[in-house]
Amino acid sequence: MKLLLDTCAFIWLVSTPAQLSQPAVAAIESPATELFLSDCSVWEICLKWEAGKLQLPKPPRLWIEEQRSLWRLGAVPIGRFHLYRVSELAAHHRDPFDRLIVAQAIEEGMTVVTPDLWIARYPVAILW
Repeated sequence: MKLLLDTCAFIWLVSTPAQLSQPAVAAIESPATELFLSDCSVWEICLKWEAGKLQLPKPPRLWIEEQRSLWRLGAVPIGRFHLYRVSELAAHHRDPFDRLIVAQAIEEGMTVVTPDLWIARYPVAILW
């Protein structure tokens, strides 16, 4: 199974894993699971850190890359077909980062790990 971590799920996984649901933890720990982090989440984390809305133990470039390596997270670069898909989504969710994560998951055939009920309104597999 290919799991795309929502930004909050990534942050909780690496800092406060008790905030993850039991099904999410079980799937993440499964040897059959491949974990991915979107460049969209990297961008969101950088913006929040820069604005002082997110505290990290190190600057984003160092912290995110360390965590990606530790957790063996594949990268999902932002591509033009992801952006086209965003324009085709219903307006259920107003957060552009979440909409892009949904679009990437649809285009790449991934399941999104998220507690966000608005994301669940889209035709995308959700795990929480």
